[in-house]
Amino acid sequence: MTLPVVLNLACALVLLGFLYSQQRRHASFTVRVFTALGLGILLGAGLQATYGATSHEVILTGDYLDIVGSGYVKLLQMIVMPLIMVSIVSAILKLRNASSLGKISALTIGTLMVTTVIAAAIGIAMAKLFGLTAIGLASNTAEVARGVYLQGKLADAQAINLPSMLLSFLPANPFLDMTGARKTSTIAVVIFSVFIGVAAIGIAEKKPEHFTYFDTAVHVAHSIVMRIVTLVLRLTPYGVFALMAQVVATSSYADILNLIGFVAASYCALLLMFCVHLAIVAGTGLNPIRFAKKILPVLTFAFSSRSSAGAIPMNVRTQTLRLGTSEGIANFSASFGATIGQNGCAGIYPAMLAVMIAPTVGVDPWTASFIAPLLAIVALGSVGVAGVGGGATFAALIVLSSLNLPVALAGLLISIEPLIDMGRTALNVSGAITAGTLTSRVMGETNLEIFNSNVELRPDSEEQAA
Repeated sequence: MTLPVVLNLACALVLLGFLYSQQRRHASFTVRVFTALGLGILLGAGLQATYGATSHEVILTGDYLDIVGSGYVKLLQMIVMPLIMVSIVSAILKLRNASSLGKISALTIGTLMVTTVIAAAIGIAMAKLFGLTAIGLASNTAEVARGVYLQGKLADAQAINLPSMLLSFLPANPFLDMTGARKTSTIAVVIFSVFIGVAAIGIAEKKPEHFTYFDTAVHVAHSIVMRIVTLVLRLTPYGVFALMAQVVATSSYADILNLIGFVAASYCALLLMFCVHLAIVAGTGLNPIRFAKKILPVLTFAFSSRSSAGAIPMNVRTQTLRLGTSEGIANFSASFGATIGQNGCAGIYPAMLAVMIAPTVGVDPWTASFIAPLLAIVALGSVGVAGVGGGATFAALIVLSSLNLPVALAGLLISIEPLIDMGRTALNVSGAITAGTLTSRVMGETNLEIFNSNVELRPDSEEQAA
């Protein structure tokens, strides 16, 4: 390890120490997260200005920062499956009503799918407004390599159809799905948990003693898992700091400037879709400004981590402890929202790519005969998109291959992919929270006292989700 790297890490440790001092002084969770975000940006910009984005010093420093950043994300991923299982089973035991379960699922999934179609339409409109096209874009070595990679993945995307996708949701081996081995493992665990909960309700009258034992065991397991969630979420500011420092330090500002039109169009589309989320919340009778303020910390984490699945624990706690959404609905929306109907990755991104690439093969993307099938394919292709980095690429492959467009051209955007993916992931999480909020209001299960209160999400608190 060279002296410059040691000095870089020393600076990082000082900043991490400052974040720890904030925690010791009981600064609010929101303040700590945004402080971490700012400090990460400053450190990353300083590293790049001093050494350069591709320098050995930046790469090696990033490897050590990755212990904190990616380590935090891995800890969150560690608790995702146990959290989903115990929370959904616990919620079903409280519901004692199979019809309510069906309504919750239909409302949640329906909201996610509809908002994804709206997001795709906004993406198309922004591509038109900014005049985006792939004609004339130059390719460098990295972009060509990315194009070859995408071409190699085309067969996997083309093999997907709706029947096979729906079949993949079923947990043939729930223990395998508990490891997150498949793209649809999250949904499979949800379905398995529903079966467990419904089966338990079925024995409540026939074998009340057994049901009581099981109910107690689930309650204990839920308490333990939520305590683990609390412990892991304490590390959020440190994870956000390390993740942002890495992203900023290794970003190519020249490449971003070359494709600034696509970046600007993407973020305009993301912001407009976020406004749609706020309009939906306002339509339920809730204050959209209060809603936005309460979900900012979890959106900040999603932005820096680029992982919808990793944000599930904080997503659930935000919904239950800050928005007043019932626990069952919060878990359903967070879990399904990580793999179904992602507004950013499966809605805006593939739609914008399709209208950009279509002119390169002589197709007019501004006709109804192109746009209508595109929206339908986006809706179906949004089912089962993995909630981790790379999910947007897979969604784009499905859409482009279904429209017979050259998928290799998507590699032209590799240089700005991380920058856009951060915003897309934050919008995915916002969409999941919006679906949960809407469903909870329609079902009459929103605790308005919690929503209207100024309670702060404090992972270091002993308070557990109700």
